[in-house]
Amino acid sequence: MTMQPPYTFWGYRRENGEIGLRNHLGVISLVTCANEAALQIARQIPGSAVFTHQNGCGQTQADLELVTRTLIHLGQNPNLGAVLLVSLGCEGIDPERVAEGISRSGKRVELVRIQQEGGYFGALARAGQKAQQMSRAISGLRRQEVGAEELVVGLKCGASDPTSGLAANPALGNAVDRLLGLGASAVFGETTEVVGAEHLLARRAKNQEVAAKLLKLVRELEERVRASGSDIRGGNPSAGNIAGGITTLEEKSLGSIVKSGSAIIQDVYPYGERRKGRGLFFVDSPGREPEIMAGLAAAGCQVIAFATGLGAPQGFPFVPVIKICANRRTVQRLPDFIDLAVSEIISGEEAVEKAGERIFHEILKVASGKATKAESLGYSGSTNIYTTGPIV
Repeated sequence: MTMQPPYTFWGYRRENGEIGLRNHLGVISLVTCANEAALQIARQIPGSAVFTHQNGCGQTQADLELVTRTLIHLGQNPNLGAVLLVSLGCEGIDPERVAEGISRSGKRVELVRIQQEGGYFGALARAGQKAQQMSRAISGLRRQEVGAEELVVGLKCGASDPTSGLAANPALGNAVDRLLGLGASAVFGETTEVVGAEHLLARRAKNQEVAAKLLKLVRELEERVRASGSDIRGGNPSAGNIAGGITTLEEKSLGSIVKSGSAIIQDVYPYGERRKGRGLFFVDSPGREPEIMAGLAAAGCQVIAFATGLGAPQGFPFVPVIKICANRRTVQRLPDFIDLAVSEIISGEEAVEKAGERIFHEILKVASGKATKAESLGYSGSTNIYTTGPIV
């Protein structure tokens, strides 16, 4: 779908040329033991955004590598103007490696180790000074007008019901096609919500290699689930989905994948990796909000469009999340969660294409600084990193 230019938004141009939609100081915990300190530091600095998780130590080497990769790419997200890393001092990942990886994006990175600073209060004092300096340094940056092709939009659906697959997701897919027609990019995932419809996505792959990557992810997911003694095709949809009216995994997956629109899938990435190039991409990830949204942020998404039927409140610390809903009852019952209602598609009062156009323009408004409902509530603390191995 091609649209007539110009379509622009106002963003922050970073040293490496990427565009941020927000200009936060990122306070990133490197290990679960440092979460409380990271939270306390962020509370003292207006405009900061804190990311915490339950990883970083006592894990398999493969998962420690995954966590390291994810933290680096989270820190590189263009919505962060500078980054303060909070380490305990004895975690399983290498703090210096994370700091060096983030600094390759051109932004200032500082590291505080709680044990070396003499404990909690010493770390708070040292980190507070560094955070204040960095926050003041990035505060002078001003927005500038840039083309819509600079957008990288993450796609998510959750707390779904039949209106998600019938209306909200198709409307979001229409908006995605509009954005991609302008040269922008989009990233989707939720491997668990592809099962049963993976063959349809594989047909949209750029080539056989990309199709094979996608099919391999789904096959490996099902093998992991079976190894645990469960059956993903028999144990999904979730209880909430079933209560909402979704009866089979295939039904859920068919409704889920339409949010990606109709474009060619350029490549498939492992969780925590940064996408390269422009177009539509898939990232291996679960459906659960804390992990999938972190995966989208690590992939470089500056904004997330999230379709929901039953109503999901979660935002993300430094990536605005736009909630889109086609269930009229949910829109009326949960007005503090839903940013954009597309329920008139269900009643026949609005075409999917018109709703897609409204979503497209809402994304541009949020990109230019309009606060989402989750941002205005400060509802952004549900964060984590997706790992697959045991805790050791």
